[in-house]
Amino acid sequence: MKKTHCIIIQLILLLWFFLDMTGLYFGDKCLVTKSYKDDGVFFLIYLVAIILFIVKEKIGKWLVIVWLAMWFGIQFICHEWYTIFNDGFMGTLEGKIEYFSGTMQWLQIEGRYIPDVYHTILHILILCALISTIVYSIKLKNSDLHQQQKRKER
Repeated sequence: MKKTHCIIIQLILLLWFFLDMTGLYFGDKCLVTKSYKDDGVFFLIYLVAIILFIVKEKIGKWLVIVWLAMWFGIQFICHEWYTIFNDGFMGTLEGKIEYFSGTMQWLQIEGRYIPDVYHTILHILILCALISTIVYSIKLKNSDLHQQQKRKER
C-alpha cells in the first residue's frame, strides 16, 4: 500500500462526507440532508487529520487511524447496532426509523432500522480508509525495520 493510495481513499471519504455538509437531493429523493451544523466540526477534524498525514506523516497517520477508528465506532453504535439488536441507546428505534425515513434506502422492513444508502457507503469508506492507513503504517514500519537491519549488517 502506497501513501498515495491511502490519500486517494481518504479524499474519496472526505468528498463523500462533504455531501453531509451540503445535502444532496435527486428531485424529491434525499441521499443525505444538510448537516453541517451537527457534523461540521467532525468534518474539519478529519480534514485536519488528512492534511497532517500529508505534511507530517508520523503524527498524521496516527491521528487519521485514531480518528477513523473512533468515527467508525460511533457510526456503528448509531446505525448498525440498531439493525443488529433492533434497539439502541442513541434514541428510540422508532425515532431512528422516522428520522431517516425520507432518505434513499436499500431496503425497508416494517419495524426495522436499516442504514440508508448514504450511511452504508460512508461506513464502507471509513473502513476502507482505516484499513488502508493501518496497512500502509505496518508496511512502512516493516520497511524501516528492514532498512535498519541492513545498516547494522554493514
